[in-house]
Amino acid sequence: MILVSACLAGLEVRYDGKHSLDNRIRTLVEEKQAVTICPEVLGGFSTPREPAEIIGGDGEDVLDGKAKVINKCGEDVTSLYLKGAYATLETAKNINATLVVLKENSPSCGSTMIYNGEFKGEKIPGNGVTSALLKRNGLRVISEEQFVENIQ
Repeated sequence: MILVSACLAGLEVRYDGKHSLDNRIRTLVEEKQAVTICPEVLGGFSTPREPAEIIGGDGEDVLDGKAKVINKCGEDVTSLYLKGAYATLETAKNINATLVVLKENSPSCGSTMIYNGEFKGEKIPGNGVTSALLKRNGLRVISEEQFVENIQ
């Protein structure tokens, strides 16, 4: 079973209330080969919501208590990101996920790149909070871009 970011399956759960539909991923969900997840919604966020970025590191650093997730209004939303990450890990275990495909660049789901914490659209290498936690627990996490590369 594959666990996928809900926004990639066309669900409007992104911070801006939109989706990031990838038709191949939606087809996997329709064929019951994949299950959708949105760590931020599981963490307690509404849709839409203020954009957030990791300040002081990446998801690894958030898990280690060395960095925080701050929204554009300056609120510390780290606890909600952690709650969503742990709920996602539990879901991955419950469905025996063999692969997790998450939305790149997200402070939750980025698996190779995230925004740099300055809200200027600049990206840096790193994991989001959920990706970092899943990887620490031995799950294979890739981005939608890597997924497309692997199936062609």
